[in-house]
Amino acid sequence: MYLTSRELALLADVFKLLADRTVPEAVLRLEVGRRMLDLLRADFLGSYVWDDAQGLFTNRVAINMSADNLGDYERYFQYRDPLTPRLQPHRVAVRVTDVLAHEELAKTELFNDFLRRDGLHWGMNLFAWDGETNIGDLRIWRAAHRENFSDHELAMLDLIRPAFTAALARSRGEAAEAQRLPDGAFAPPVDGDPIARLTRREREVVTLAAEGLLDKEIAQRLGISYTTVRTHLDRSFQKLGVSNRSRLARLLHLPRR
Repeated sequence: MYLTSRELALLADVFKLLADRTVPEAVLRLEVGRRMLDLLRADFLGSYVWDDAQGLFTNRVAINMSADNLGDYERYFQYRDPLTPRLQPHRVAVRVTDVLAHEELAKTELFNDFLRRDGLHWGMNLFAWDGETNIGDLRIWRAAHRENFSDHELAMLDLIRPAFTAALARSRGEAAEAQRLPDGAFAPPVDGDPIARLTRREREVVTLAAEGLLDKEIAQRLGISYTTVRTHLDRSFQKLGVSNRSRLARLLHLPRR
């Protein structure tokens, strides 16, 4: 497989991200998807995790797709989707046109009332399987003015599959482990502890932020990237219902330096 210098550089960045053990699972899917859009010269990303118990896709992240349209997919179209059930069983990256001719897809409600609303035309999907469990996916699409994905582009998407799957599995396992106490028992929710709902890494980041450390200082202290610090802070602010460091410090009853 021949790769250009541009492709090599972009793929190296993807694999560097996949090796970062500090990136939360949803952020991992989003940031890998963002880089793959650049690599593959694509326009849209949708990504979900299959919940086998409920029989539906959850935990959406997306790029260049409207929240309203995706909400319609989650409420309605995923239950009437003639396409995804044909793509999901594949253990390798697959083009939409490899499982359903575009002429047939264009006749469906899914295409006319969902895909076409945001401009999605040519698709390529990667479903990550950890054993018999579908733990995440990348749904990458191009607009109609572009060409369908080539065999070379399909091969590049499949090239990241093993590392992407391993990173998702690792992130899920570490997130579960972070909720455990040292003796292996799960920490019960405590009303008086505002950070009980955060992961271990999120707790470390918000504690340092509440003490007054800057993002770069937190990154240096914990040995993680600036972007990862911002990700942990944004997610923690959402979980705690605060919007800035001052409110965070008051919530944790810590004086700012």
